[in-house]
Amino acid sequence: MATIAITTANLEEQLAKRGLLLLDFWADWCGPCKAFAPVYEALSEERPDVIFGKVDTEAEPGLAAAAGIHAIPTLAAFKDGTLVFFQAGALPRPALTDVVEQLSALDADQVRAAAKAHPDHAPHLMPE
Repeated sequence: MATIAITTANLEEQLAKRGLLLLDFWADWCGPCKAFAPVYEALSEERPDVIFGKVDTEAEPGLAAAAGIHAIPTLAAFKDGTLVFFQAGALPRPALTDVVEQLSALDADQVRAAAKAHPDHAPHLMPE
């Protein structure tokens, strides 16, 4: 599966899907973002079971602000709609592959239980 553009209009729909959703927050002027893009795209082709989304922080500043993006690229991952990973910086291919494998193996019921136990840690990605 190729990457998909994530916008305010389709974010909720993507978060509602079961499984793993990765979001790459990026901008066209960002050198590290440009270096990370082919790595992210290549893995998206190899892992059709994972949704690989891209959020253009210039086109979607509200989403970037709501997600607390202070540096790009930043990778956020959601398992069944629950935030499970958030890290700034371009990951090398082996590290990105490892992150995807580990997050794919997470038990969604345990993730939901942990999120319910700590609602103050839940992300608020929709802009106000």
